[in-house]
Amino acid sequence: MPTRHRAAFAADEGQMVLTIDTEERCLLLYPFATWLVIERQIDNLPSFNKTATRIKRMLIGHATEMALDAAGRILVPAELRGHAELDKEVVLVGQGKKLELWSQANWTLQTEVFLSAADDESLPAALESISL
Repeated sequence: MPTRHRAAFAADEGQMVLTIDTEERCLLLYPFATWLVIERQIDNLPSFNKTATRIKRMLIGHATEMALDAAGRILVPAELRGHAELDKEVVLVGQGKKLELWSQANWTLQTEVFLSAADDESLPAALESISL
């Protein structure tokens, strides 16, 4: 993990949770304390809603606690590597309260899809007032 991202995990003594993304072929990496809040929210979803149950099973069911080693690395379990199609080259993408872990090939493809679809999508109202 790049040094600049390690500070986000320092408060949890390097403890984090890695799980799958239910929409994309990537993994989601959360500081442990952040994950606990999200896990509680997911667990409170209605149990008779099929979509909510699917999300619970996928996100909580694949959640794996881990810690950075002395060199700032994590060992991604084979099942999670398979979901994200991780190989030798990976991309770590900052997303505010979490990081996404992508295979280089999937990230490149997704970036092309994002850029080609940018003109086809309407901007959410909440973003219309932000100046970058």
